[in-house]
Amino acid sequence: MASVLEDRGSQYRVEAGEAILVDRLQAEVGSTIELPLLFHSDGSKVSVGTPYVDGAKATCKVLAHERGNKGIAGVFKRRKDSRKRRGFRHDLTRLQVVSIDA
Repeated sequence: MASVLEDRGSQYRVEAGEAILVDRLQAEVGSTIELPLLFHSDGSKVSVGTPYVDGAKATCKVLAHERGNKGIAGVFKRRKDSRKRRGFRHDLTRLQVVSIDA
């Protein structure tokens, strides 16, 4: 059974019981949220939404708020003695997919 859910413009392929990382959500750790499904397949039946499958949702539990790996952004201009280097880390939320209702 495979499903694709959407969260603020990003799509994630999920199955029940799986943990995923999404951009930081304004939700407390331990709370549950519901996200709409764009696609759902249970083996014999395939449902594709326009844009969402009617009545289908994924119930997720917020496990933790985390920081992503360090990324480095740099600017270099040749022959100008100009170099800038900056680092950043994305704020992420780890979700546990509790159930998929389709």
